Amino acid sequence: MIESSKDKLEKTESIVRDTQKEDTAEQSLRPKTFDDFIGQKKVKENLSICLEAASKRDDSLEHVLLYGSPGIGKTSLANIIARKQSATIKTTAGPAISRAGDLAALLTNLNDKDVLFIDEIHRLNTTIEETLYAAMEDYKLDIILGKGPSANSMRLDLPKFTLIGATTRAGLISAPLRTRFGHVYRLDFYTNEDITKIITRSCTLLDIPIKESAAKKIAERSRKTPRIANRLVKRVRDYAEVHGEGIITNDIANKALGLLEIDTLGLDETDRRLLKTLIEKFSGGPVGLSTLAHATSEEEETIADVYEPYLLQLGFLERTTKGRMATPRAYEHLKLPFLEK
Repeated sequence: MIESSKDKLEKTESIVRDTQKEDTAEQSLRPKTFDDFIGQKKVKENLSICLEAASKRDDSLEHVLLYGSPGIGKTSLANIIARKQSATIKTTAGPAISRAGDLAALLTNLNDKDVLFIDEIHRLNTTIEETLYAAMEDYKLDIILGKGPSANSMRLDLPKFTLIGATTRAGLISAPLRTRFGHVYRLDFYTNEDITKIITRSCTLLDIPIKESAAKKIAERSRKTPRIANRLVKRVRDYAEVHGEGIITNDIANKALGLLEIDTLGLDETDRRLLKTLIEKFSGGPVGLSTLAHATSEEEETIADVYEPYLLQLGFLERTTKGRMATPRAYEHLKLPFLEK
């Protein structure tokens, strides 16, 4: 039985995120153009050229894969791409697309040059991936009608859309899916200078008075990540309103960040607990991810996607064939005695 337009629309709405429910302040901080988007210079340059070329051909942008740590700007770039194409963006996540019918509902409701943004695309199941291949390459959708010996296949034409996939774990994306993306970009951690600019811009948009020294202080503890920087700005603002005069000064920033237990390098209580567990329970390692997850009561994916990238960036953690190991720099930062093995 073929679904009616109303059924398809209802199904689409159930698996597409409602961006209107997103925090209003969070929406206001999202950059609207490449000029507003601070950092990731090479990625922006490449995308700008490709978008301009596609516009001159009156064509949609080839499919894009963005990978990097959480909060690094993947969703913001997807929205900018859609805006540059004067197109609608539909946003969903890999785990939300559980059946081929879910994907069909999404694809058949797109128009020319629309953007389908799939976050956590590495979590798509194999059946969904296989349905996606023809949609990405040929803009065709194969649908199976009926079951058993009487089943028939139908091929539908799709509009020329742009699929943007985002992932924190590019290595988990299958090779056949990865090769179907015309653009693959890695988003790196930001410099403290760029994070300071992002904080200053956010404070201007939110009408938060902040001293330059305080912006730099918050930037140093933001783990080189815009999302964390914006979250810290809001928490420091709260502290300034209660314990100060509403202005974020260097002293206010220090006290607020101290209350949040965020140290001078941006490590929070969980970061320090991970390192201390590795050092005190396992003599610094090596120890497997699964064992470390059980010992700290954290999910393996949370450790691998949220905590490890920054600890690796700082040089506090090493990945070896035998497992994770704490480095001498981690011992030094935590003021723990280091014993040569």
